[in-house]
Amino acid sequence: MSATPKALRQPLSLRLSSAAFLAFWCLLAAFPIFWIAVMSFKVPIDAFASNPLAVVFGPETRAQGKGLTALDILALGGLVWLTYRAAVRGLPVMVARLGAVVPPILGWVVAVASLGLGFVLAGFVILPAIMGVLNSALGLEPLLGVTAEHYQAVWFENAFWRNFVNSMQVTLGVVLVSLTVGTLAGYALARAGSNLAFWILIAALIFRALPHSVLVAGYLPVFINSAEILRPILGENAPTLYGQPLAVIAVLVAINQPFTIWMLRSFFQNIPAELDEAARVDGCTHFQAFRWVIMPVMWPGVITTGLFSFLLGYNDFLVTSLLLDQSNMTMVPAIAGYFNRETTTTDQVEAVAAAVSITAPLFLLVMVFQRQIVSGLTAGAVKG
Repeated sequence: MSATPKALRQPLSLRLSSAAFLAFWCLLAAFPIFWIAVMSFKVPIDAFASNPLAVVFGPETRAQGKGLTALDILALGGLVWLTYRAAVRGLPVMVARLGAVVPPILGWVVAVASLGLGFVLAGFVILPAIMGVLNSALGLEPLLGVTAEHYQAVWFENAFWRNFVNSMQVTLGVVLVSLTVGTLAGYALARAGSNLAFWILIAALIFRALPHSVLVAGYLPVFINSAEILRPILGENAPTLYGQPLAVIAVLVAINQPFTIWMLRSFFQNIPAELDEAARVDGCTHFQAFRWVIMPVMWPGVITTGLFSFLLGYNDFLVTSLLLDQSNMTMVPAIAGYFNRETTTTDQVEAVAAAVSITAPLFLLVMVFQRQIVSGLTAGAVKG
């Protein structure tokens, strides 16, 4: 690798200040996540202790016999490392095998869900049972106060798993519809040679800039009166869309689609048009060239765009809280409900545990798709 030219070398003071600023920013961004994660595994008296060391080590939690021994910490670290290795190396192999049976996107969904379920079972069911026997046999005492009782209360006693299922329905619906429409529209606009494509993209950008509340207000009367609107078509069984996930998916797709089209158009523009021409010469139709020649090259861009679509649907609060009823509520509005009501300290720690729970799928996604995200972003996703 060639050395950096002398004229482009940064002075030592600039490099040190840049490194210090980057380290400070990373610490500032990661600290809240780390701190609430630590709090969620403590009894309330430790979680809200004024002494930071008491929050980290949990003396009261440890005094109640709830904690991790040195052997537990090693085993848990090994499980995290194995999960990382499986995510980086094992999942692509699994998806490749599933590709012969199901579409690639569905294969990734199945593979990621299987890895996440396996980690939960291993970390919260199998490993604690095995380590409990080993710690008793060796007579080891806890070194770090840790308890998972708040997660058990959130997911099972408070039925937070239903909110998780609702979030997955909404998020996967948004991703699938956005990517299906976005890839076709982005490809068509990238290959169009007229000025009409430019003005369509400008109109989409203006639509994307509208406040979400404006779109919700516009769709709300339609969803509330959907039964009357659909009754001439579907008869007396016409459904009311208000309060249903389909309503949220429709609004979020409307919000997300301009951004998706812009990103995918940029990716398609970076793919040489000669590939299309070669496929056409070989006898492919336009759609066959798109499906069998262009799309295999586009997967990093599709995954990167799909991740942004996932984040929009997964983290949305305004649309989901206004359009969903209590039985279909997703995780983010449900957590807000935890914090907005009168609670005890135990309820507050459970709310923190719920907040930590929703970050786990995001870390898993980034860990699994890190290579595709990096290659997708460097392939021109931000090209104007």
